[in-house]
Amino acid sequence: MFLKQVVFLLSLLLIGCVGIPENIKPIDHFNAQKYLGTWHEIARLDHSFERGLINISANYSLRDDGGIKVLNRGYSPEKKEWNEAEGKAYFVQSPNDGYLKVSFFEPFYGSYIIFDLDENYRYSLISGPDKSYFWLLARDKKIDEAVKTKLVSKAAALGFDTSKLIYTTQD
Repeated sequence: MFLKQVVFLLSLLLIGCVGIPENIKPIDHFNAQKYLGTWHEIARLDHSFERGLINISANYSLRDDGGIKVLNRGYSPEKKEWNEAEGKAYFVQSPNDGYLKVSFFEPFYGSYIIFDLDENYRYSLISGPDKSYFWLLARDKKIDEAVKTKLVSKAAALGFDTSKLIYTTQD
């Protein structure tokens, strides 16, 4: 488990971070069944719980209680080992909204806001409780440069500091 992630989420979630940043709107046509499976991190804003990791992915599957199981993985070349964190997510409002709360350390939750998702569920833009949290996820490890540029431009227009994006090594 990502020890740093747990500590970070604990401190972050102690203050109840399940809000939505200004001018970010969760998608309202979300289909959890289509979203399930593996997503690869293409880019992110830096946070200690992912620092130094490559080949980062998230796998989503249904839980018996109606929530979503989250399994985050990343490889540390420095330690030559895989790190994993298992969590769970629940819809904050409607299952049709891309607005979830996720926990890797109960009872503390943080926002997971899907604010852009292509119609084929190939690319996704995610925000946390504020604009210092941003992820560009894709079903494939690599995406077309034109698509990446378009998605990053959309994030920049919404106020994310895309000059600080880290493009994740996926090999």
